[in-house]
Amino acid sequence: MYNVDDVVMYGTFGICKIIAVEKRNFTGEEQEYFILRPVNSDKNAFYVPTENKAALSKLHSVCSKTEADELISHMNSDELIWIDNDIKRKEEYSRILKEADHHELIMLIKTLYLRRKELNAVGKKLRSADENYLNLAENMLFEEFAYALDIDRGEVVDYIEKHIA
Repeated sequence: MYNVDDVVMYGTFGICKIIAVEKRNFTGEEQEYFILRPVNSDKNAFYVPTENKAALSKLHSVCSKTEADELISHMNSDELIWIDNDIKRKEEYSRILKEADHHELIMLIKTLYLRRKELNAVGKKLRSADENYLNLAENMLFEEFAYALDIDRGEVVDYIEKHIA
């Protein structure tokens, strides 16, 4: 369970801080909610029901610097997950984004980055859906790495390139 002041990754919304746990009545029934505030913005707040497993599945603790460095050091050994069937690929990539497993996000990014490079070499482009999956996965992982490593989001790729095994 999470507590006030914990920093979490909230799905594709990014890094948030739990600023309160309060009871609210949004649906005609009072429920307890985690109130999340993005660390880079005071404008939004997210209300996540503390008893809703589907909503809670979008939350996970932010990795530490040590964990981020460990993930980066193994990036070259991660496999590729290209799926030729568009529908099955969409289902799998959506699942990966939803579950936000670091290793799977890395495999997704690596797969689509290499696929884009391969297609560019023959004058073609990555499908827009695949480009969107790549952007979402990069945003999720790189925002978390930037926070864990205490660097600017724009410095993450350089950091990875310098520290990759």
